[in-house]
Amino acid sequence: MNSSRRVVLGVLGLGTLVIYLLAGVVGYRLLRALWTQRPPVMVVVATVLGTALLFGALSYWTGTARLKRSLDAVELPRSRAPALYRRYDRLTERMRAGEPSLLVARLPVPNAFAVGGPGGAIVVDRRLFALLSLDELETLLAHELAHFERRDALVQTLGYSLTQSIVGLVGVVLFPVVVLTGGIARAVALLRGDPGSWSQSLLGRTHRGALGAVALAGFAVTLLVLSYSRRREWAADDRAAALTGKPLALARALRKIERASTPDLGPLTPLYVHGTEESRLSRLLSTHPPMDDRVARLERLARRRG
Repeated sequence: MNSSRRVVLGVLGLGTLVIYLLAGVVGYRLLRALWTQRPPVMVVVATVLGTALLFGALSYWTGTARLKRSLDAVELPRSRAPALYRRYDRLTERMRAGEPSLLVARLPVPNAFAVGGPGGAIVVDRRLFALLSLDELETLLAHELAHFERRDALVQTLGYSLTQSIVGLVGVVLFPVVVLTGGIARAVALLRGDPGSWSQSLLGRTHRGALGAVALAGFAVTLLVLSYSRRREWAADDRAAALTGKPLALARALRKIERASTPDLGPLTPLYVHGTEESRLSRLLSTHPPMDDRVARLERLARRRG
């Protein structure tokens, strides 16, 4: 390395070091001032919890409204499906789920799902009326009503908001460590004339560790939310099977929806990769349990009912 380049790197390193040290001093004084004027711990906890729940509720209501507007769904007239409505009315009378509207829409794949919030509704893809029998449609509606009964969407949204707030707090606490360690490590590397070596130093490793802690907290939150989502699907399956007494009808409905959602490529099918084989990681990152497991569970319920 020529001397002029070393001098430039040294000046840059010294300037960087001074800037980050000044930032550290200013940050320390600000944190110290905040700490001396801190409110009681319970006030802080209540504020964090209240803010997280408030934003979670707002996200739930506004997100639900946006989703309903984007679906271009229309209410299913009772005159078009009187037999289905008779069964649906019996279900709503027996469940603590209110009386969500039945909407029909053209979805990307044949499916049905619950839309909560004000004016809750169950949205059914139009193709399901030709694809499923009346018994199968009934069990599918019972499954969605079970989500309303448990307020799954609201609980999941609030839980996600709360855990995200906790992750945010972890990030705020570790932010000074991330900034100072990364900045000082880069400054020292510049002073040494080897800018690329900063990540291998002790401070660089500490910097990566702090970032990794924040990322790990975020990943753990995601896994918790997805795990809850899978458990609520199991519970909704069980509730629908118990309420209708037709676990096999629900199993058939799930299988038909799965087949209808899988592309049919005819003789070219063996030449394409569909990603149907699930790894352990893909299962952990899924919002729904594997279809084979859900169907097998429903078949076991049917055998126990005998």
